[in-house]
Amino acid sequence: MAEIADSPVPAAAGEARTDAASLFEFAEFDPNAAERAGYSNYSYWRSTLRVFLRNRTAVFLLCLLGAILLFTFVQPLLPGQMEPTRIYNDPVSGIQLRNVPPGGAFWFGTNSIGQDLWSRIWSGTRTSLAIGLLVGLVEMFIGIAYGALWGYVRRLDRALTEIFNVLNNVPTTIVLMLLAYIMRPSFKTMVIAMCLTGWLGLARFVRNQIVIIRDREYNLASRCLGTPTRRIIAKNLLPYLVSVIMLQTALSIPGTIGWEVFLTYIGLGLPVNIPSLGNLVNEGRLIMMSPELRYQLIFPTVVLSVITISFYVLGNAFSDASDPRNHV
Repeated sequence: MAEIADSPVPAAAGEARTDAASLFEFAEFDPNAAERAGYSNYSYWRSTLRVFLRNRTAVFLLCLLGAILLFTFVQPLLPGQMEPTRIYNDPVSGIQLRNVPPGGAFWFGTNSIGQDLWSRIWSGTRTSLAIGLLVGLVEMFIGIAYGALWGYVRRLDRALTEIFNVLNNVPTTIVLMLLAYIMRPSFKTMVIAMCLTGWLGLARFVRNQIVIIRDREYNLASRCLGTPTRRIIAKNLLPYLVSVIMLQTALSIPGTIGWEVFLTYIGLGLPVNIPSLGNLVNEGRLIMMSPELRYQLIFPTVVLSVITISFYVLGNAFSDASDPRNHV
């Protein structure tokens, strides 16, 4: 019987396995590489800034408002600036330089008693902006704290609702007028009067928003795990309201300036020796029927309009930018 020759197949299979071993390597587990694979460089505030910078109108108004704010506080330090409360007289005749039209010596002219309108406008802008920013910050702090407790802590709902209803049913104008009569008209009186009731709208808004999201699954899980109430409010609830809170705060600043103008209009604002945009607009209103004197109303009105419009547009733009749904 003929011997059966050895088959070459096993040798070919061995060569194939050798080639495969040379082409592939065994991959070992690397925990550092596994962590890098799941890393995301997303940043909420960086994404918010990126979306905000796409709005060219908002960026322009931000630069304009920043320039106004900077110049408002730098203006008294510049050389050749006149005092806002000083009455200037003609050096030859000694007569007050009343209603001098805009020109070289007085860039924005003078008012009816010879005061420099240029320096008074920037001094009044400082006063009105200080009132608006201070009242806006106080309203934001009180409104957020009150609204968060009102919306999340159920056992406080009835008591806080009654307090809100009592304060909200008193007209703001009446409160401002009573404080103006009781207290001496001053910067402090104006701030206190506006802070007493100015936070009510933000508190109600925050409360309504928190009621909507307080019973979502992650908040229920946090309560079941024993997370303190202050941490749930600070970490789970308020971050969802950043956009709307910033919008309401940005709108409260021009609203406060508008209240200051209104109170001055009805004679309950700051005293005339403290320049403010309200005082300047009220002084210009009295002589607006004279065409040659209307510049005394136009200049402060333009500055007031630029500030209020800028805050309004910036508030809306930042609200849209801080909304996570607009992020990529």
